[in-house]
Formats: sequence, C-alpha cells, structure tokens
Amino acid sequence: MTENQAANKQDMAAVEKWGQTYKDLTTEIAKAIVGQNDVIEQMLIVILGRGHALLEGVPGVAKTLMVHSLAEAMNLSFHRIQFTPDLMPSDITGTDVLQEDPTTHELAYKFLKGPIFANIVLADEINRTPPKTQASMLEAMEERMVSAGGKDYKLPNPFFVLATQNPLEQEGTYPLPQVQLDRFMMYIRVNYPSVPEEWDIARKVTGGKLGAIKPMLQAEEILEAQKLVMRMPTSDQVMGYAWSLVRASRPGANPLSRTGGPGLEEITKWINWGSGPRGLLTLISCAKARALVHGRYHATVEDINWIVLPCLRHRISPNYTAITSGITSETIVDMLLKEIPADKKYTKPAA
Repeated sequence: MTENQAANKQDMAAVEKWGQTYKDLTTEIAKAIVGQNDVIEQMLIVILGRGHALLEGVPGVAKTLMVHSLAEAMNLSFHRIQFTPDLMPSDITGTDVLQEDPTTHELAYKFLKGPIFANIVLADEINRTPPKTQASMLEAMEERMVSAGGKDYKLPNPFFVLATQNPLEQEGTYPLPQVQLDRFMMYIRVNYPSVPEEWDIARKVTGGKLGAIKPMLQAEEILEAQKLVMRMPTSDQVMGYAWSLVRASRPGANPLSRTGGPGLEEITKWINWGSGPRGLLTLISCAKARALVHGRYHATVEDINWIVLPCLRHRISPNYTAITSGITSETIVDMLLKEIPADKKYTKPAA
C-alpha cells in the first residue's frame, strides 16, 4: 500500500466516524431544540466548511437558542453581540485603554478585546445596526483578525460568525449590502415550527423539561474536520453540475453553461446579476461538508441540490421586472434546478 493510499484509507475511516459524531451532536442539541433539523445541519455544514452563516426568521423561532446550543455541544467559547442602532465598531472589536502600571506607575495603552474574540460569535439582529458597524464586523469575519492601535490581533481558531436578522420588512432594519451578504457562506431561513413541533415546544419549555447539553467535541477535532473536508475529492460530475448552476445564474451567461436548452434564456431575463466564483467554491465546500456529516467520502449531486438554495439565494439579484412580477431569487434557483440536468456527463470545459 502506497503512502497516498494509506492516507486515503485513514481519511475514509475518519469520515465514517463523523457520521456517528453528527448523530450524537444532533441528539444532544435536541435536548434544547425541538425540530429545525435542516437548519442545524446547515449551520454545522457552514462550520465544517470554514465559513459564516446568516440566519433569518421572525422573532421567537429559537435562532439564538440554536446557535448557543450548537456552541455548547461542540464545546466552543461563545459570545453574543446584540446589535442596536447605537452600537459602535469598538464595541465589537475592542479598544485601547490607557492604564497605569501598578509597579512603575507608567501610563501605557492596553488593548481590551471585544466580544468578537470567541470561537462562535452570535451577531444578533445584525441588520438593526448602521452600515459602519456592520462593515466593521464583516471585515473581521473576512480577515479573521482585528486591527487596533497599529497592531493586529488574531481571532481564535476555529472562528465562526452566525448572524441573525429579522425580515427586512420590519421597522428599524438596515439591509446588508450585496457585497457584504456575499461573505456569508449560507443564507439560512428559519421558519415557524410544524404543528406537532410547536406543541412539543410548549410542553417541553413550560414543563421544565429542557436538558443540559453535554460537550461532544473539542476545538482540535473541528479543525481536523475542516482539513478533512478540504482533502475530500470532488468528481467532475459534481464539479460540473455546480459550475453549470453558477454560470447559468448570470445574465448573458456563457453558452457553455446552458445545458438545459432554450429554457435558460427565459430565466436569465429576470436576473440583474448572478453568483460570482465564490458561489461555486461555496457549493463545492458545503457539498463535501454535508457528505462528511453523513459519513460519506464523496459529495454527490444530491448534496448540491440540498444546499444550493441557502448557498445561492443571496448571491442572485432579481431585476426590477422580476420583482414586480413576484419572482424572487429563490424562484430563480428553483428554475435553474429544473433546467440544469444533473444526469448529464460533465467534464472540464474547453478554453
């Protein structure tokens, strides 16, 4: 057995172990959260894909509790930042404070770290703070460090931001610009619970039946899982299918992406702009992360289909004609899934 084959065998064993780890994690989280299984899976996929997620839902659907429960189950440090209209960038990142040395009595500036210095940061109601503060938060997410007083301070590793926002139609919200939305790996919708789930929530919460969540992982295991996701192979079929979906999401898309025939011409007329290359990277990373949590070494087109909506809904901008016709970015993603064939044989396109 070659060294490469031995490494692959070791990786496949680690993938199989993660299939059981995911079940254990969800069992622990279920002690505090009833339902919302897809949302929890999507959040975990984002973490393993080394990204950040934006959760949208009306108040009271357990967005904050889900993030906190996930942090407890993964045994990671957790900070919550409540975004308000008067929040300043330094309230997030930290600030230099003038302090006196108790021995020498000399004055010197000392950096006091802000709440962003944690493994998991819950940016609660991020769209209730002005753009300047939003930009400060999103810059730290991208660079994974904070600059203050001419010095750089690295954020903990692993580091994830799970931001929540209220629907944009609500009063007092500041919509995130498209360029900032694109920095989120997934845009996850948190819907109302089903009828039986809501009944169980009422029974469990009012009856004092919420259980304590036990830590199931360590930070080192999550870092190793992130590296494993990067090493997992991607077939030309999965790569080509994801590539075609992203290419076809753009107005005037390259004909190479138009594998579904003339129907795509009808779709692109609704699009102001589509996903950039980051959308393709996101689709591949999230598909591999989903394969990992289900104990599979290879991502499939079914994985792409499962994660394409939260990965692309915020990367496609419908034009004015689409908006007035009631066509949303989610509608366009559904159209693309119908037009782009998953069973076509995909290979690397010619130059």
